[in-house]
Amino acid sequence: MRSKRPRAFSLALIALGAFLLGAPGHAAPAAVAAPDPDGAAAAEEVLRAGGNAIDAAVAVGFTLAVTYPDAGNLGGGGFATVLFDGKTYFLDYREVAPGAATANMYLDAAGNVILDASTVGPAAAGVPGTVAGLWALHQRFGKLPWKTDLAPAIRRARDGFRVSAKLTARRDERAKDLNGRTNFLDYFGSLAAGRMHRQSELAATLGRIAAKGAAGFYTGRTARLIVAEMAGGRGAITAADLAAYRVEWRRPLEADWQGYRVITAPLPSSGGIALISLLAMKADLASAFRGVAHNSPQYVHLLAEIEKRVFADRAEYLGDPAFSSTPVDALLSPAYLARRAAEVRPDRPTPTADVAPGVTVHHNTTHFSIVDGRGNAVSNTYTLNDDFGAGQVVRGAGFLLNNEMDDFSVKPGTPNLYGVVGADANAIAPRKRPLSSMTPTILTRDGKVALVIGTPGGSRIFTSVFQVITNWHDYAMPLGDAVAATRVHHQLLPPDTIFEEPYRQLDRATVDALIARGYRFEQQGWNGDIAAIEMGRARPVAIADPRGRGVARVID
Repeated sequence: MRSKRPRAFSLALIALGAFLLGAPGHAAPAAVAAPDPDGAAAAEEVLRAGGNAIDAAVAVGFTLAVTYPDAGNLGGGGFATVLFDGKTYFLDYREVAPGAATANMYLDAAGNVILDASTVGPAAAGVPGTVAGLWALHQRFGKLPWKTDLAPAIRRARDGFRVSAKLTARRDERAKDLNGRTNFLDYFGSLAAGRMHRQSELAATLGRIAAKGAAGFYTGRTARLIVAEMAGGRGAITAADLAAYRVEWRRPLEADWQGYRVITAPLPSSGGIALISLLAMKADLASAFRGVAHNSPQYVHLLAEIEKRVFADRAEYLGDPAFSSTPVDALLSPAYLARRAAEVRPDRPTPTADVAPGVTVHHNTTHFSIVDGRGNAVSNTYTLNDDFGAGQVVRGAGFLLNNEMDDFSVKPGTPNLYGVVGADANAIAPRKRPLSSMTPTILTRDGKVALVIGTPGGSRIFTSVFQVITNWHDYAMPLGDAVAATRVHHQLLPPDTIFEEPYRQLDRATVDALIARGYRFEQQGWNGDIAAIEMGRARPVAIADPRGRGVARVID
């Protein structure tokens, strides 16, 4: 497998599909996979109005800020992987640490992590990137007027959207965690399944953005409201931080795999490096996987063995490329990945202490996928980090703040919200972007889109994308079956732990056989919300994960 070093281009996460903008009578079907019905409807509305995949992505991104507040956002950030007119792009609109941030800002005088300091309230928030990211996408590639792309979101904020039972359940879970420490229930306490929910403050904020572009968020009334929220809750974001925010266009990571070109996320996402590493190591272990049944004890064991090595390298080396030198070429070199694959024990787990970082160095998130009729594609993942972010709404503006500061190594070696550890490469510093696992990905064959895929899920993101891709390719599953199949996860720590999901679990005999090998099992509660589109057939195949509340549509 060959890989390219990330350079100066970037983009962000959930899944949308395809739409052809050719002459009347010659348009190919489009497809969209979005995390809720309103997002899918917004994409279809914009595509039918003559918009392209980027217009649809902008419409979905803003609509989810209204109808999917547990992850859709104005107050977060993300990445988008784009294929446009046959060229690849990556937009990094990840949040950044405020200018006043310090490496020990969430530690007490004894050097211990302060409980919930990096996860609850205004102090947990990084400078948001979503509005700047969607604006940058539209300015570079959009076809319709900016206001047209925002119209579906403004209408739903002003007039209301119908609330799902899954959204109220998520609200209840987060409210219990927050326990009255924020203003969360002031804004979302009235959510009731089956009823309309209106958000007048958010509609006004979206109106300012529609009128003035990104400046309508990072300056003026909205910016003043954000700063006021910071002052009321010991947050660190200033007017200068907001005015200084910039997206980064980066070169996507690209690699050849099984006849496909894999186009995915570079740093500061760990997802692309991890996905390419997992695919390569599984290919290197082809003889070990030969004849092994899907999700059998041996299959799960081999996945755990390669995943633990990827997480060991992630913890040691990966961070914002502007702040640390990361050995990307070394980590993705065929020789290195083959050596790591050769370390896999075929019969029992390798002791965690023996899985050291391997190179020599010189020193709910949500996703949508879209493909339009001209073959342009967007794979976008964006996030507030935890469900409903920091649980704090910007009063007068109506949107939630992220708690993305927890994605830094608050204290090197201490697990974050997702149980993942990091080192100094991901330590907090002013203007730095935290390491992410988001993995918006496009596969092409012969230069044309074959698969658009991504998911939320924290540290489970790239292992979920990896399993769906290999289910689809290596086991020749129809895309819907590949997405619905049981997924498991291992991340080095806790040692020898296989995380299961409630949606679909391994059978009892498989679990018992793995326990006999030395594994333990733990429920993870939720394992992603894949949004995927397969091209190359007579009609696109668009799939929304049955685990979530998403909708997939093929649009003629």
